[in-house]
Parts: sequence; structure tokens; C-alpha cells
Amino acid sequence: MANTNENRNNFIVSEDIPKITQTISTNSNSNDDDDDDDVPPLIRALKATEERKAFHFHFPGHIRGKAAPTSMTELIGTNPFVHDVTELSDLDNFFCPKGPLLEAKKEAAELFGAKESWFLVGGTSCGVQASIMATCSPGETIILQRNAHVSATAGVIFSGAVPRYIFPQYNCDWDIAAGVTPLQVETAIKDCSFECRKIGAVFVTSPTYNGICTNLTEISKICHSNNTPLIVDEAHGAHFKFHPKMPKTALNQGADIVIQSTHKVLFSLSQSSMLHISNSKMVDRERLHKCLHILQTTSPSWLLLASLDATRHRLSTNPHTLFIESVKFADEAKMLINKIPGISILDPSTFPDFPAIMDPLRITVGVWGLGISGFQANRVLDNDLGIISELVSTKSLTLAFSQGTTSEHVHRLVSGFEELSTMFYARNCEKEKVNYTIDGNAIFDNLEMSLNPREAFFARKTKLKLEECIGEACGESICPYPPGIPVLVPGEVITNSVLGYLKKIISQGGFVIGAADPLLSTIVVCKKS
Repeated sequence: MANTNENRNNFIVSEDIPKITQTISTNSNSNDDDDDDDVPPLIRALKATEERKAFHFHFPGHIRGKAAPTSMTELIGTNPFVHDVTELSDLDNFFCPKGPLLEAKKEAAELFGAKESWFLVGGTSCGVQASIMATCSPGETIILQRNAHVSATAGVIFSGAVPRYIFPQYNCDWDIAAGVTPLQVETAIKDCSFECRKIGAVFVTSPTYNGICTNLTEISKICHSNNTPLIVDEAHGAHFKFHPKMPKTALNQGADIVIQSTHKVLFSLSQSSMLHISNSKMVDRERLHKCLHILQTTSPSWLLLASLDATRHRLSTNPHTLFIESVKFADEAKMLINKIPGISILDPSTFPDFPAIMDPLRITVGVWGLGISGFQANRVLDNDLGIISELVSTKSLTLAFSQGTTSEHVHRLVSGFEELSTMFYARNCEKEKVNYTIDGNAIFDNLEMSLNPREAFFARKTKLKLEECIGEACGESICPYPPGIPVLVPGEVITNSVLGYLKKIISQGGFVIGAADPLLSTIVVCKKS
């Protein structure tokens, strides 16, 4: 089903670019952080602590690099250690900021359009878990799309909530799931009401790892009309506010809590993320703050925090220009790769019953037309051609473009897929398409939950051989990684089709996380009472 103009208006608006009053540089790669008159608050504070030249009798024990391991300083130098400090008086208190961290948080909230923003040093996973704990109490229902990240399962276990899953549209040719529709959310809310189940929150992932976005505008209206907060895992969409071709942000579509991985397409250090709340009254701010306090470390890395502030500063200085080249390179790569024999590009038409809008900086390339799996294609691209993908799946590879992408990247990427086509297309073009799915069905079809995740997590367990597990309640989260989406969560009944899918993942060179036995010769199951 083609997107209507009305659908597109729910997602893309040029007005979504922040109106920043600073002078906008025309050089997107300018080193704007070196201007002493306009230094981000946390960078300024870290510089001040270094300039004091004080005598340090506090953690960490390397004392600003004086005792840093030589093997590390040979790798990264001593500067990172100089600024790896604890909560000094010159800095701030992580959980109760009153100085530069508070200033940095306020400026981040203004930039991203939030009522309040938190800096996270435990990744988006920590923010997802805290959001679920802050909105759902034990026994309450959380409406949750089934292809959510494993951190959402952890949040369900921590909170004691009971999941009511929504199953996204699934394309067997690609072995990829899309998002969820407003109608699915509305139906789930009505079903819970009919069953007298109290709903704590609705949890949606948008965009997915493949860059597929959900119509959050309509979903937020449905949630709010039912007095239910909407949590959005926007880990892969922190950059959406900064180019007119990007989808609308979750905040601008009415979400109440949004968690973003600022380290993915944006520029902060790995493990650093942000959590934003809207002006909605649906969220208990104090409860959310306490949940973050419980889950985050009491020894935060100020390098991670400073990288978040520096990223915010750079975005504020050049909001209109940073991703112009990146989008141009991604568009060029898509056009050229799509012409290669045996290669396909994921686009909105892949999901005819889901009005998909795609992240222009995420490209998913299908390789089943070459008669090979995504894992086989990745071995050639990575090992032989030096091209490293972000995500490898049974039938495709996903590539992430960013401001660091150059014309040389595009040329090398296109040449790599051309070489891949030359190697495999001619010898396999007459063969029947390789089928890496299970009987053409989505792996999430007909899942049954015999225990809720928290009950299963704390239940007595035993290990069974693979062939003995069918029909048992799974006692662990098992998910291919990346993307970190569980194929089995604690409490779900193990089926033959799911086991077959997992075995194919491993046999093709993939791997799983969460399982006590990563080779899956055994699975942990819940003992029957």
C-alpha cells in the first residue's frame, strides 16, 4: 500500500529542524569545540579541573594517567586518562546536578525538544529498563511490540509487568520485521480493557535496526485518549531532528518518554545515550529519576558525559548542515547498489500493508538473489574486501551511514557488492531462491507464554538437550546478536520452528546471546511445579 500524503505528513517535516540562533557554519566538519568563547559546559569543567594542577588522593587509581597501563597509553595516549576523573567539586553530582551537568542537560533538552533530558552512561538499554520500571508496576500490563530489544525484556522482568505482545508485519523474503500500526495498538488496548487488565504503558521501537519507522503520531493520540503513556525506543533515530529528509522525531509525534543512542549515528562515545521526557503529564518524573538512580552507576565516566555535551554543542552549531553530505552519499549508494545483478535494497514497498517511512541513512541490502546468506556475504565483504557492515542477518546486511561517511566509502561499498555479484550471481542465478526462514513463516507466529517473564526468570531451572526442549517454558532470553531481539524470552513455550531458526543462525555463522550454552546444544528451561 503506497504512502499517502497524509501518512508522510505524520513523519517528515522540514520544520522539525531546530531553530538555533547561533551563526550556522557552512563547514560541517569545522572543529567548533575549540572556540574558548563557546565551550560546552562539561568540556569547560573538565578543562578547569586539569588546569588546577592539584594533588589527587581520590579515585580512579591511575591518578590522571600517572599509573595508567603502558599497553593502553601506547594505544590511546595519556589524554583520555587525564580527564577520566570522579565527581570532583569542580564538576557536578551525577544524580543531583546543580552546576555544569545541569546546564548541559538543560541545553540538550532545548535542542531535542524535551521538557527534561537525562544523560545515560549505561546505554539506551539502561533508559529502556528505567522507563518500563517507572511506568509499570508488578502485575500491570505493558503493550509491547515483539521485536523490541532485549533490554525491554529486562525491564519487564525488573518491573514485574506482564507483556501483551503486538506482532509486527513480517517479510519472509527479507527475514525482517517492520513496526506496528495504530490499529494494532488500539486493538491491544481494547483487549486489555475487556480483560480488565490495567495498562502501565505502551512500548514501541521506532526506528527498527533496519531504519523502519512507525506512525507514532496516531499511536500517541490513541495512548493519550486511554490515559496511557507511550515509551519509544528511538535508539537508532537520535539524528532525525537534523535533516529535512529525516522522519519526524518521537518527541514531535507525541511520545512521553524517548530514549536515544546518541553514540550511534551521532558523535558521542559508545555507551552514552540520552533519555527525554515530553511536557505530557503521563509520566511520574520523580519515579523515573529514582529508577535511573537505581540502574545507573554511582561512578559515571565524565568522558562519556562530556562526549554527550560536546555532541549537543556540535549539533546546536550546525543543525542544518551536518548531514547534507551523509544523506547525499546514502542516496547515491542506494541508487548504484540497486543496479547490481542479484542485489536488492529494502524500501517501503517491502511491507505493502505497513506504511513504512525509512531512515535515509540506513541501507539494508538483500543478497538472497545471489544464492547466498547474509552471513556468507559478510564473510566475503569483511574478510576479503575490508567492508564492515553494521548488522548481518540471514538474508541481508545493513549499512549505517553517518557524518563520517565519505565518497571513498561509497565507492568501496559499491565496488564490494559488484565483486560479490560477480562471484556468486552467474553460478546461482538459475538456482531456486535460498530459503532461510522456517516454512516461510515469521518466527514470532503463534508464540505462547506459559509464565510471565519475571515468574520465569525466578523459577527453578534445569538444562535439557535441544530435542527435549519442545513444549517447555524457556528459562532464559535467547537472541541473535546483533540486533539483540529475543527469539525466545523467559516464559515462552519453545517450538520446533523457533529451534530450527536458531540452529540455522548458528550454522550460517551467526551467534546468540543470553543462552547459558551459546552453541545451543542445551537450553535452560523452567521446571514444572
